[in-house]
Amino acid sequence: MGYVGSKQAQGVVIEGLRRLEYRGYDSAGIALVHDGAIASDKKSGKLANLEKAITEQPLPASSTGIGHTRWATHGAPTDRNAHPHLGQEKRLALVHNGIIENFAEIRADLEADGHELLSETDTEVAAHLIERELLKGVDLTAAMQAACRQMEGAFTLVAIDAQDPDRVVAARLNSPLVVGLGEGENFLGSDVAAFIEHTREALELGQAQVVTLTREGVEVTTFDGEPAEGKPFHVDWDLSAAEKDGHDWFMRKEIFEQPRAVADSLLGRRNAAGRLQLDEVRLSDEELRDIDKVIVIACGTSFYAGMVAKYAIEHWCRIPVEVELASEFRYRDPILTRETLVVAISQSGETADTLQAIRHARTQRSKVLAICNSNGSTIPRESDAVIYTHAGPEIGVASTKGFLTQLVACYLLGLYLAQVKGTRYNDEIAQVVDQLEQMPAHIETVLGQADQVYALAREFVGTPSVLFLGRHAGYPVALEGALKLKELAYIHAEGFAAGELKHGPIALVDDGLPIWCVVPPRGRDQLHEKMVSGIQEVRARGARTICLAEEGDTAIEPYADELIRLPKVPVLLQPLVAAVPLQLFACELATLMGHDVDMPRNLAKSVTVE
Repeated sequence: MGYVGSKQAQGVVIEGLRRLEYRGYDSAGIALVHDGAIASDKKSGKLANLEKAITEQPLPASSTGIGHTRWATHGAPTDRNAHPHLGQEKRLALVHNGIIENFAEIRADLEADGHELLSETDTEVAAHLIERELLKGVDLTAAMQAACRQMEGAFTLVAIDAQDPDRVVAARLNSPLVVGLGEGENFLGSDVAAFIEHTREALELGQAQVVTLTREGVEVTTFDGEPAEGKPFHVDWDLSAAEKDGHDWFMRKEIFEQPRAVADSLLGRRNAAGRLQLDEVRLSDEELRDIDKVIVIACGTSFYAGMVAKYAIEHWCRIPVEVELASEFRYRDPILTRETLVVAISQSGETADTLQAIRHARTQRSKVLAICNSNGSTIPRESDAVIYTHAGPEIGVASTKGFLTQLVACYLLGLYLAQVKGTRYNDEIAQVVDQLEQMPAHIETVLGQADQVYALAREFVGTPSVLFLGRHAGYPVALEGALKLKELAYIHAEGFAAGELKHGPIALVDDGLPIWCVVPPRGRDQLHEKMVSGIQEVRARGARTICLAEEGDTAIEPYADELIRLPKVPVLLQPLVAAVPLQLFACELATLMGHDVDMPRNLAKSVTVE
């Protein structure tokens, strides 16, 4: 949040941060310009901790300020690592969202130049860098432009200069930032919710742009200092809707955030030599090379991500993988050794069943790696290693972007194990990572077909049952599609492995029954042909087949009553695109049925009791 105007900046900024609390965070801070100096305070934990601190020790009056609620990426969620960060001379204050990928090189350069950095964050590196440019005699705008040309990654930066009290400067690269346009005042925020109570006139910034705010107006430039323009728009929804970015549900917003969430989950995963690096995996290469079995433990949607992980890790690493429901794990006396890697998948990091399961695994001296979206939560803290998914806050109870980013983390783990164990050549691993990095664009393509999916949902309002079929990595997708309908629409839905049809489930098929069919890409182990055979069988018995099939697949056309096209991707990565239409379908069907999509009955976001 940033503000310059005639009001007391502290009140505007704190209220803006409160409006952004739904995004999730682990610390909060504020900085103001007063009498040629920076006045600031910051606290770990909730915004209330910051408010208490500035009530007990008030900050001076100011009409220019910035604030931030941080979600830890570099460094633990502590007071020291909280934002804002100051430059070496404490002339500049900075807040930051995102990741600066080349921060280590910049930090080394700054330290060689005599800078003393106090935190573990990449943000403080940026603060020192921008201030160093500022001390060359340029203004804050030029300093920001020069610093941005030296930084790589995805970031939003917002800064103030103690010697320039009427200016706030921000930069954006692959991270959200929007400007609020007022009369004699202007605003910055991660989204319009931050300033919606003050103005509904806003400016959307493009990529690699710097924006300068004064009371008189707003100026936009490129990182090279060339004039640029933002895209003005009028916000015509209320505050509640603004928090949802104009969507009716947080869940729908989160579905459409998935391209960015998947991109964020891949940030910083390769070093300068192109090899995978998972900084949060605190297990040594020697320890990982000794792993001879992986057990994935999870609940609900996370369990289905684990099923996909089994296919990927066994294929790339050639070691056996078991997938267990966390609630059942410790009650069956599992066989665990020092060479067993237990992978615990939990969006919240607080899932009680999963937590008890990892505690049991650690008593057996197995290594535990957590895949989690919540920094500082219990499961990562009690694990030997962690891969954070960096999905951002997920408000909707039914997981969407949490699921896709868990899949990405599972793929990264499998590839990293393959790299350490030498079961795949480096160029093979690099090829898969390249394919993963193309997935945000592919997911965007699938989201472009949302209207087709919504039309299908309208057709099936009132249907008592929906089935889902898949093979290989498409089987967990079928299970996940069924779970979404159970959670949101409260109707009977089941997912099956297509090869199991004749072993019982085909008895459920009746005239007009909708069946979603996840069709594998062609050319791998006859998977495609086998799936087409299963589709023919259910269609012959009157089912309405809704097929998800890759572009150019003409063989499926005679057997699909409805056909939704997926981008061409490898079979192991297909869940990242195939799950999206099923999410859209469940969300829209539940909406049409009048249900609360974000808060389904009887469910909680995090199950914290066994």
